[in-house]
Amino acid sequence: MKYTCIDAFSGAGGLSLGLKRAGFDVLFSFDNDPISITTQNMNGKYLGHVSEVNRIEKLAKNGNFAEKVGIGRGDLFLLAGGPPCQGFSIQRIGNDSDNRNDLVLEYARLIGRLRPKFFLLENVPGLLGSRGRKIFVSFLRVTGNSGYHPYVKVLNAEDFGVPQRRRRVFIIGIRNDMHVREFEFPSGSRKRTTVREAIGTLPVPPEDGSDSRNLVHHRRDRLSELNLARIRALRPGQGMENLPRNLLSACHRIGAERIGHRNVYGRMSWDDVSPTITARFDSFTRGKFGHPSQDRSITLREGAILQTFPMDFRFAGNKVDIARQIGNAVPPKMAEIVGKQIINYYESTR
Repeated sequence: MKYTCIDAFSGAGGLSLGLKRAGFDVLFSFDNDPISITTQNMNGKYLGHVSEVNRIEKLAKNGNFAEKVGIGRGDLFLLAGGPPCQGFSIQRIGNDSDNRNDLVLEYARLIGRLRPKFFLLENVPGLLGSRGRKIFVSFLRVTGNSGYHPYVKVLNAEDFGVPQRRRRVFIIGIRNDMHVREFEFPSGSRKRTTVREAIGTLPVPPEDGSDSRNLVHHRRDRLSELNLARIRALRPGQGMENLPRNLLSACHRIGAERIGHRNVYGRMSWDDVSPTITARFDSFTRGKFGHPSQDRSITLREGAILQTFPMDFRFAGNKVDIARQIGNAVPPKMAEIVGKQIINYYESTR
């Protein structure tokens, strides 16, 4: 049996990489971001499949899409993807309307057009909350009408060996003719991988902001004198609430409880997992992204390692582009574990 897969909204390829490790044959991936597709094409050692810049709205309407990648309708084993989640984020400010929310339903339409045996959707838990509930219900209705039985669970990456606290909802859809028994999500382990275990042996990055020798993307970001004073005032694991008042910005002096951003200006803890690696993890002003003991934000390479990308995986673009690609990715290790569970389910029912 060949476990064929297409990766939608593929970004830098974290989901594809994990699924390949699980035993999937990734035939094709697409994203509307040219920089992310360049990243995938730079890493043929790990990926190597056809990746292209494209929009799901176009592909979902293309009746010849399945044939384009060499398969007939209904023959694909897995369609996987993580539609953009910013519209459902609990950190979002403003009303609930966001055009990106509609991409979840475009994904449902693509599922109906391709008719894979299984589908996988990964997203933020906000998809199940007040901001995303309407889209979530519509997604289940559309895929249900296409003949799929859904299983939904929020998984935390730290329970699966990823050195990061990262809660994400996974929806596994099983085509009705494949649905023999209940699907069980992988169970986590109490053994966690700490920040120290993940990045504790990396060399100190050069002071001049250049890449560390033989370690691409391992370079420090320059901090202002004020931010240097802030990070020097913190011990590992501490955040904004531990700063003296004179080092707080005016908007933060009302207290973390009222503003809801307790972990800005924070250091990671050596002996804990990291906080969620976001698209702006390259700045400790955006979260608890300060190095545990060195007076700097974590490097792009350290963020990629905390996301479980290989040490030599390269990313295209500038600093902001790279941080965005890393922060938006599905951790490859998490993708591998979920992917193996799908294959195990299928093989146990044959």
